[in-house]
Amino acid sequence: MTAATAVPAGSPAPQPTLRLYDSAARTVVPLAPTVTPGVVAIYLCGATVQGSPHIGHMRSAIAFDVLRRWLERQGQTVVLIRNVTDIDDKILARSAAAVPPVAWWAWAQRHEREFDAAYRALGVAPPTYEPRATGHLPEMISLVTRLLERGHAYTGEAGNVYFSVASLPGYGSLTNQRPEDLTSTEDPQQEDQEDTEADKRDPRDFALWKAARPGEPQDAAWDAPWGRGRPGWHLECSAMSHRYLGEEFDIHGGGIDLRFPHHENEQAQSHGAGWGFARHWVHNAWVTIKGAKMSKSLGNSLTVAELLRSHDPVVLRLAMGTVHHRSTVEFSEETLSEAASLWERLTGALTRAQEVCGDLESTDQAGLRRLALPEAFAAAMDDDLNLAGAMAQVHACLKRLNTALTQMGHGRAGDAASTGAADDVPTGVTTVRQTALELRAMLDVLGLDPFSDPWRSCLAGATGATSGSDAAAHALDHLVTDLLDQRAQARAAKDWARADALRDALSQAGVVVEDSPVGARWHLS
Repeated sequence: MTAATAVPAGSPAPQPTLRLYDSAARTVVPLAPTVTPGVVAIYLCGATVQGSPHIGHMRSAIAFDVLRRWLERQGQTVVLIRNVTDIDDKILARSAAAVPPVAWWAWAQRHEREFDAAYRALGVAPPTYEPRATGHLPEMISLVTRLLERGHAYTGEAGNVYFSVASLPGYGSLTNQRPEDLTSTEDPQQEDQEDTEADKRDPRDFALWKAARPGEPQDAAWDAPWGRGRPGWHLECSAMSHRYLGEEFDIHGGGIDLRFPHHENEQAQSHGAGWGFARHWVHNAWVTIKGAKMSKSLGNSLTVAELLRSHDPVVLRLAMGTVHHRSTVEFSEETLSEAASLWERLTGALTRAQEVCGDLESTDQAGLRRLALPEAFAAAMDDDLNLAGAMAQVHACLKRLNTALTQMGHGRAGDAASTGAADDVPTGVTTVRQTALELRAMLDVLGLDPFSDPWRSCLAGATGATSGSDAAAHALDHLVTDLLDQRAQARAAKDWARADALRDALSQAGVVVEDSPVGARWHLS
């Protein structure tokens, strides 16, 4: 069975044929065999809800959504855990600095909701489970106890608990670093030199448990055998991945900036506990603006909510989700313009195909996943999710669909060959349907099938724009529709001069009109 062949209902799930770049192995390796046959267990580092989500935060979510879709297309059951870090130094600091100050838990919940809205807007399917750090304190305390008992941790004078880096042979294997070459294993943003490092035995050790500090909210600390306090940032993910995925699972993922120290320390904690932990590490690259990583510190953070005021969510998804996960995405208006143009071509062709077939949109996701995919598309996706190769097949299929539509007289307006009728209408309809469904099936893998939720509302209809639903778009739609109605009346009265004049006026205003058997459509040039 090839990756391009749908898995028959009721058949045993095959091993995935996907090969992924493993950040620890530093090479492309087979994902199979998985820990549990037919199941791929993934832990993805999710949001630290310290502020509003920007488009850079969405990179991991979209990249792993595509990974999940491809694995499901191969008949795998995917268990995806994406955590929420709702307690850490940055959340406490930012909530206290707000004007007026906000309770830390209210600050975290507000931004968690914003992240959830951003995920949904961009078509990211919800994870299997989305645990919060504050909901798993017993598991974290249990893990610290285990590390103390196994000699990998110690308590400091102030009630902090640290992981002893020197106690674990192989520390640094994920990022190919030697402990003796390191001066610290803490994230500077999670570290307080005076309070946190004062009772360390070794500056390279990192915090498992932070003792409650004067001035911090009393409800931001929990009782533990070694003293009241709160968990260290790295501890949270080790405890939650073990709770939901067990001692060993298939893939640990996240942004490339998390490899060190966060993921290195997660691995150290889990290995110190005696767990196999992640078999494979998959990291996605950054989103950049003018070559610089998107971050609040650089002042180039673009919130998802702000971007959605001026851009369709599907355009953002297309721009972010069709670039290889290990390549940076250069985010710019040019990038968004190119994505919008491609979306318009895809939806235009599929809308015309729907007019020809009449029932194209009745095939749901389950139906699409029963269809065979082009071998070249499947091979590209199996090769470390090679989206450049996959998109080449999408473009080729789009071209074939447009050719089939043109031969049936349903080409784009202005196409000289689009006025002739097909000699063999049934054969033409079959070709259009098969090609359109093939295109939809590939787009479904990428989370971009125009006939699926939530993109139906972005699909071009018989008339109307595809650029959003704000007041300006509604006003433009009303004005253009009125002119198209006048043009239709002129054509019905055989007043060709007026009909052509109306079309020319729209064209000069940047409005492209496309005639079809069900009426005229329009879009911006």
